[in-house]
Amino acid sequence: MLMPVRTPDYDLATLRAVNKSLKSALVRFRPEQQHCSAIKPHELSDLLGAILQAADCLRGISPQAAPELKNESLDYRSNLEQLKQLLPDFQVRLLAEKARLEVAKSHVATAAAWAGASTRTF
Repeated sequence: MLMPVRTPDYDLATLRAVNKSLKSALVRFRPEQQHCSAIKPHELSDLLGAILQAADCLRGISPQAAPELKNESLDYRSNLEQLKQLLPDFQVRLLAEKARLEVAKSHVATAAAWAGASTRTF
C-alpha cells in the first residue's frame, strides 16, 4: 500500500479531520449522554487510529511550520486534554452498562429456564 506524500497541507488536513473526530467524540462522551451503549466499539478503534495518525503528523511538524498548522496542533492538544478528563467517567458508565446487561442476561436465562420447566408441568 502506498503511503501519501507528507506535506504541510496533508498534515493540516489530517489534523483538521482528527480534530473534527475528537470534537464529535467529546460531545458523545459527556456525562449527560447517558446512553454510552450507543457508541460502537469500532468508533473507539477509529478514534484511536485517528489519534495515532495525528501523532505521526505532529512528529513531522517543523518549528517553522505555518501558523495555521501550529494553531491546528494546539487545538488538537486541547481536544486531547478534554478527552483525558472525560474518559474516566466514560469508563465508569461503560462498566455500569456492562453490569446492567449482565443482570438482564441473568434474568433472561432464569426466565427461559422457568418457561422450559413450566411447559413440562402442563
